Amino acid sequence: MTSFVWKLTGAAVLTLGLLSGTAAFAQSAKVTDATVAFLMPDQASTRYEQHDYPGFAAEMKKLCPGCKVIYQNADADASRQQQQFNSVISQGAKAIVLDPVDSTAAASLVKLAQSQGVKVIAYDRPIPSTPADFYVSFNNEGIGKAIADSLVQHLKSLKIEAGDGGLLQINGSPTDAAAGLIKKGIHTGLDTSGYPILAEYDTPEWAPPKAQQWASGQITRFGKKILGVVAANDGTGGGAIAAFKAAGVDPVPPVTGNDATIAALQLIVAGDQYNTISKPSEIVAAAAANVAVQLLSGETPKAETTLYDTPSQLFIPAVVTAENLKAEIIDKKIVTAAELCTGRYAEGCKKLGIN
Repeated sequence: MTSFVWKLTGAAVLTLGLLSGTAAFAQSAKVTDATVAFLMPDQASTRYEQHDYPGFAAEMKKLCPGCKVIYQNADADASRQQQQFNSVISQGAKAIVLDPVDSTAAASLVKLAQSQGVKVIAYDRPIPSTPADFYVSFNNEGIGKAIADSLVQHLKSLKIEAGDGGLLQINGSPTDAAAGLIKKGIHTGLDTSGYPILAEYDTPEWAPPKAQQWASGQITRFGKKILGVVAANDGTGGGAIAAFKAAGVDPVPPVTGNDATIAALQLIVAGDQYNTISKPSEIVAAAAANVAVQLLSGETPKAETTLYDTPSQLFIPAVVTAENLKAEIIDKKIVTAAELCTGRYAEGCKKLGIN
């Protein structure tokens, strides 16, 4: 099957090799010192410590060497994030990049900050009920449609008919507005696909063990009727794969993912996961840094679109399968062969031409 990059007219498209962010936003020399906070939602995914924060800090250092960056992670606790938000304001933060634990609860944080002249950049997850000053993310609805379309095309290329079978849909956290957008995109891809959704689950806190537990119940319930699983990210997809393996299902039906974590890429190499989404977090992190500097300079960042009444910049990522993993991940230096091809994955890497 031919892999593809899902595209949306009007959204910003950025090559995955461009991590500096300089093409996305004009730089400003007006801000020479300021305190900027970078508040992330959880530690269930390794991306925030390994990619998002380092990417943001590096870009801020380029744009404003005298600026101070405060990083906090709420570990999936909305109350803790509120405390961290209040704390960074008391420490003098004039711009806050916020990836909310709870998108609804975050509305009060936006209002608090704006009442004190503090700029808020919603990051990755939108804040629907109260417009932030800007929103930077990959296109989450597009991601959902892309992984669903990719799986449907794969099943059809294998001439797998729906018959009396269908798909499982594993969504993200019900308190995450971005998860809601991914869910909407998945439904757009599945609802007219001809493959019925056997069952659907919103995963609290995106927790892989909860996704695994739910998937285990569905395997008992539906058995061989499960033709595939559309999982909203690599963690929930990995949970589903673990459930199939624990149940002795071989081969595992095709399972989707999102985030291109090393663990998921290794599952693709091993043939246990069908796809993922490559969205190097450094891209949106660098964009958020540029937006923060522009807002602090009194400038108006360029918006490609508007989402929830918030000027927004949405980037389009690539769908990755075994077919294009080398080109999208290794050749673009997202992950090195040495990181990916460890232990039992070495042989699978060789089959994909990764050395």
